[in-house]
Amino acid sequence: MSSPPAYPGIRISGCWALGADSSSNVEALDRLLPPVGAGRSPRKRTTSQCKSEPPLLRTSKRTIYTAGRPPWYNEHGTQSKEAFAIGLGGGSASGKTTVARMIIEALDVPWVVLLSMDSFYKVLTRQQQEQAALNNYNFDHPDAFDFDLIVSTLQKLKQGKSVKVPVYDFTTHSRKKDWKTLYGANVIIFEGIMAFADKTLLELLDMKIFVDTDSDIRLVRRLRRDIGERGRDITGVIKQYNKFVKPAFDQYIQPTMRLADIVVPRGSGNAVAIDLIVQHVHSQLEERELSVRAALASAHQCHPLPQTLSVLKSTPQVRGMHTIIRDKETSRDEFIFYSKRLMRLLIEHALSFLPFQDCVVQTPQGQDYAGKCYAGKQITGVSILRAGETMEPALRAVCKDVRIGTILIQTNQLTGEPELHYLRLPKDISDDHVILMDCTVSTGAAAMMAVRVLLDHDVPEDKIFLLSLLMAEMGVHSVAYAFPRVRIITTAVDKRVNDLFRIIPGIGNFGDRYFGTDAAPDGSDEEEVAWAS
Repeated sequence: MSSPPAYPGIRISGCWALGADSSSNVEALDRLLPPVGAGRSPRKRTTSQCKSEPPLLRTSKRTIYTAGRPPWYNEHGTQSKEAFAIGLGGGSASGKTTVARMIIEALDVPWVVLLSMDSFYKVLTRQQQEQAALNNYNFDHPDAFDFDLIVSTLQKLKQGKSVKVPVYDFTTHSRKKDWKTLYGANVIIFEGIMAFADKTLLELLDMKIFVDTDSDIRLVRRLRRDIGERGRDITGVIKQYNKFVKPAFDQYIQPTMRLADIVVPRGSGNAVAIDLIVQHVHSQLEERELSVRAALASAHQCHPLPQTLSVLKSTPQVRGMHTIIRDKETSRDEFIFYSKRLMRLLIEHALSFLPFQDCVVQTPQGQDYAGKCYAGKQITGVSILRAGETMEPALRAVCKDVRIGTILIQTNQLTGEPELHYLRLPKDISDDHVILMDCTVSTGAAAMMAVRVLLDHDVPEDKIFLLSLLMAEMGVHSVAYAFPRVRIITTAVDKRVNDLFRIIPGIGNFGDRYFGTDAAPDGSDEEEVAWAS
């Protein structure tokens, strides 16, 4: 690796006046700081969320604007490219977080995760807590950080997994009870003073950036932050800086500058460096693009239907209801009525595949009855919006206290690929049997993405049940090939999918017929164009 180029720095006067009042101190410190990005016009955010017709999800209480995450896996259902990880190192208050946010804004790509090293301070002992209260604990030493947790968290994020991150309280010097969940990274930005201090951590970073800011500016920023945001007093902040912060920078942080691929002098004020970083990341992301739908359309279509598929027995009653809902002349009221009947039958059929165990109960007559009871912990339903949510009432009707989650997947009209826009899943879903619901499945692209999301949240593959009123053979093969232990349950399977990915003979756009909305321009089936209601 070539040595980073040398850049001229900016230095301000090392003199300032500090009064007794903390708010006055903060204002005085603000005046000492150079303006961020001086001489540079502010960037306008130009993400897909700002287009005239943004993807969105409307609920009863709010409208959620989203940016879609394209497939992060191949047609086999496995991740072929890891997320791109950027490491941002530099001294305390050097502007790492600001640089990270500027990179995120300039990248203009969805599903970027910002991971701060500040979340990973170790849990302090009682003695260390007392030292911290007296500003005698060294938070700027490598031993203060939980590198094992950092490495395992970053590894899982790079693999596309859901992770739980501790939330650190700088006022009490402790971790809060509730951890936050991060998921869905195309790009991971990891920032911290010791970002380059661990060999294993370094190997996980695809790009290493060192933010080099003048020590006077860093000290002013630290005083401003600790006094204004963390409730510290001036004497304690300066004592801690002289005793721990500055020596740690000289001993542990500044030497890691040689490990960086790029050095950014002046931090957030260096627009040229940030633009170069963004260009490089874009080129890396282009190399990692995947095309899943095209691969699905040409794979596994000559094989017999898998054993994991269960089709509801085509009795005259079931056949008659299909005749009604497939008829283009059927009124909306009749379409809804007979669709609901089919959904109830489908869910009752699906529940027979759940694990049951022997149990004995006593009847009102005082006699034992040898029966069966559910052998799992809990059942969770997850609907793929919007059509999948029409199956929720039927599930609630037969599963008492069932938990419900939602996933919004839409087709990108330019690439034709499914994109993940929104998800809300119950806590501890990994312990549950999950009933994944969508009314139609044609190529299987959206269903595969939904299954992949559940797997990323540690739901075992054999605990996932994919339910659909109507599936095409292509969709069945695609899901079964990628996830051979997922149980696929439907009321009917049609043979073909046309060039527009519509099921033939099919049912039309289920969501439009159910909700009474206008059809999509290409008339695609609901699984492929899941517009929010």
